[in-house]
Amino acid sequence: MAIILGIESTAHTFGIGIVKNGKILSNVREMYTTETGGIIPMESAKHHKEIEEDVWRMALDEANVDEKEINGIAFSNAPGLAPCLIEGMKFAKKKSKELGVCLIPVNHCVAHLEIGKITGARHGRTPKNSSEEFLQGAKDPVLLYASGANTQIIAYSAGKYRVFGETLDIGVGNFIDNFARFIGQGFPGGPKIQELAKAGKYIELPYSIKGMDVSFSGILTNLKQKFEKGEKIEDLSFSLQETVFAMLVEASERALAHTGKKELLLGGGVGCNTRLQEMCKIMCKERGCKFFVPSRDLLVDNGAMIAYLGEIMFKKGIKVEGKDIDNVDINPRERTDDVKVTWR
Repeated sequence: MAIILGIESTAHTFGIGIVKNGKILSNVREMYTTETGGIIPMESAKHHKEIEEDVWRMALDEANVDEKEINGIAFSNAPGLAPCLIEGMKFAKKKSKELGVCLIPVNHCVAHLEIGKITGARHGRTPKNSSEEFLQGAKDPVLLYASGANTQIIAYSAGKYRVFGETLDIGVGNFIDNFARFIGQGFPGGPKIQELAKAGKYIELPYSIKGMDVSFSGILTNLKQKFEKGEKIEDLSFSLQETVFAMLVEASERALAHTGKKELLLGGGVGCNTRLQEMCKIMCKERGCKFFVPSRDLLVDNGAMIAYLGEIMFKKGIKVEGKDIDNVDINPRERTDDVKVTWR
């Protein structure tokens, strides 16, 4: 029975999670934030370096695990901001050599999908009043992956996770953050936009979807123009959510129809938005599909999902050992459909 530690460092979050036999024993993270502006990659990487040892110790303490019990270290090597990925990789290599254990490079996007298998479980504990079916998680879903840099509709087919639809320009999270910064709300902008939207009413915005692909740059320009003309930020925030989330749900529904799958899994930090969750749930109910959404600590960037996929790969012998560890590198632009899913 293996104990795998996972390190997440693709962007603003440095996280460490520990998994044993599919159970999450700990999931600790620290986030780089700014009062104004967005992520500065070098500053975010500096943040990761400053807190990595503390997060390491907190994760071990929370899991009640001695570092000598660890059998392998998984880390997010793709995709992401290069300076942040490098810092995580350096730390992972350092610890794997100190402990004499293997290294397991993990694709961050795929980890978001795989963690859906234990949707409903929180830190390995059973939530009250949860059905056994819910705790089993999604078996073969379409994933609506909505995060800062990534917006994709993904499903497994013929040995890979295939991208059936995606953004044609910027990720939905970056789009929301960009608008939030423009109206003076700082970073991260998603929670602030969600709060403002509660007091807003609908204003018509461009609706940009082509098949299962979406585009946000034109909507962003339109929102900025409306703000400069004096439209209320509450109304703009409400309209942003209603328009953009409707696009994502429409694309997801088309993917469900195209693949014939009966499960939708929501993943990524934007998935924390309760309005997006509500719209997905309504669509799935109307289609007779099951809807799965992980707890917030597994939706945002986190080390537990890296450890969870790392353990699956470890058990299939997908790992790097000995001198080969020095040759492991990051892949900032690796796409989800570039990954060969040899563990299924």
